[in-house]
Amino acid sequence: MSLGPEARVGYRYVRRMQANDTSPVSTETRENILIITINRPQARNAVNGPAADALREAFEEFESTPELRVAILTGSKGTFCAGADLKSISTGDGNRIEADMSLPGPMGPTRMTLSKPTIAAVEGHAVAGGLELAMFCDLRVAARDAVFGVYCRRWGVPLIDGGTVRLSRMLGHSHALDLILTGRGVSGDEARMMGLANRLCEPGEALDTALDLARSLAEFPQLCMNADRRSSYEQWDLPFAEAMAAETAGGLEVVRSGETRDGATRFADGAGRHGTFD
Repeated sequence: MSLGPEARVGYRYVRRMQANDTSPVSTETRENILIITINRPQARNAVNGPAADALREAFEEFESTPELRVAILTGSKGTFCAGADLKSISTGDGNRIEADMSLPGPMGPTRMTLSKPTIAAVEGHAVAGGLELAMFCDLRVAARDAVFGVYCRRWGVPLIDGGTVRLSRMLGHSHALDLILTGRGVSGDEARMMGLANRLCEPGEALDTALDLARSLAEFPQLCMNADRRSSYEQWDLPFAEAMAAETAGGLEVVRSGETRDGATRFADGAGRHGTFD
């Protein structure tokens, strides 16, 4: 997906949205942050085949654009995503299910391996495949009344886009099974306690809160942050000793790049005293 007509000034990209833009996914850039919005409010932002393709293309654009440092995924009109659009199956626009893991997942981007941080800004429901999209992101900012849940439990629709894997790895097995087996909705403090929500905010403020978080991530030295992020993900597939060695190798690349020396120089010159992040 192209970001459309745009002006480039240094690291600033500006997406000129059309007033009659009816695409299932819209994108907007603010400085070095890409906002990806599911735009199917008539279906509570449920994702059909074309929307899944558009989501994947938006994340591919994010990954391939060096100036973009953080992506935020959200939904329009107060709902994150109600999952796969089961009604679209009858019209031939249903989500594709491929056993070949090199092909896109049913919800679009969920089989991708990204090199930069992503944040889900969740209002309303993030359920079934919508929960899988939220868990695809590194962090989740949620309104206090936002609801996470495996609602597809009721209809015999399995989690086939990383739900059972990411829930178990990110929340722990007990919390994951609570959601997977019961299908119940979780919100507020319980969602934060489980790890479904990393930050809570008042209803209607999820995107603004996610933008504040994204801006803070975008200001850090990027090689270092993304090397640590990569190590955190890749260690799952490695024995402990190999994971430790890979962490060190990635860290040495950062040190040799000069980024660590530059940071140490700023500290020596007086920056960051008393724990400040300014």
